[in-house]
Amino acid sequence: MFRKAEPAVQLKTAAEIAKMREAGTVVARTLDRLRAAVEPGMSTLDLDAIAERSIRDAGAVPSFKGYYGFTGSICASVNEEVVHGIPRDSKVLRDGDIISIDCGAILDGWHGDSAVTLAVGELRSEDARLMEVCEEAMWQGIAELRPGKRLGDIGAAIDGYIRSQGRFSNVQEYGGHGIGTEMHMDPHVLNYGKRGKGQQLVEGMCLAIEPMANAGARHVMELDDGWTVVTRDGERSSHFEHSVAITADGPLVLTAREENRERIAALGFPDPGR
Repeated sequence: MFRKAEPAVQLKTAAEIAKMREAGTVVARTLDRLRAAVEPGMSTLDLDAIAERSIRDAGAVPSFKGYYGFTGSICASVNEEVVHGIPRDSKVLRDGDIISIDCGAILDGWHGDSAVTLAVGELRSEDARLMEVCEEAMWQGIAELRPGKRLGDIGAAIDGYIRSQGRFSNVQEYGGHGIGTEMHMDPHVLNYGKRGKGQQLVEGMCLAIEPMANAGARHVMELDDGWTVVTRDGERSSHFEHSVAITADGPLVLTAREENRERIAALGFPDPGR
């Protein structure tokens, strides 16, 4: 019997991980600026301009712009849009919307990639719960990023948490990925799986962990623009993502924002500020 070879994975030194943290900090600061800027009446293209200026002012380059022809510096996905929403002048935010913003930056050849879902104006209680479930599923997945664990442990943690929260569903068509000198690298990181299965995690791996949770059914489809992914039933979706390095001391969150510090400390992860 032949065993399928595991994909070669780029392993980073401590110095290279420090470089990735610098790129991740550019992304984190940009997302903080976008959080402060989001309000009813803005277009998603307005937000894209803020993001591009923030990234370039830091001496970095937007990862997404021009990627397979993508026109934005961010993915801006509103309400039932799950991921890969194209920033548009015609897409104007309204009070009560939620928006997933996915942002990437390249600094000195290293990538950072992170996403948040934000409220536009007044946040509905059902949307707040959806966002909480998705973000916590991300943290549950990140907690598995330790040497000796396996890819299946990450997916099992994410899927198990979302399933435990009742009516929410876990999008399975998209997942996380390796990251480093390219934005998307091996291995692909499923948001579902079986514990103890899949490629073994080792020190020096860097992975982007990004669950997508729907308020309704998990099924999604891609629109005719070739990018935007939406829920089939029109229910809202949430998306969160962090880039994380696997270290001997535990998961080091490379795209950590200031608001994440308390959660990171509570989980016992290494302090990304050091």
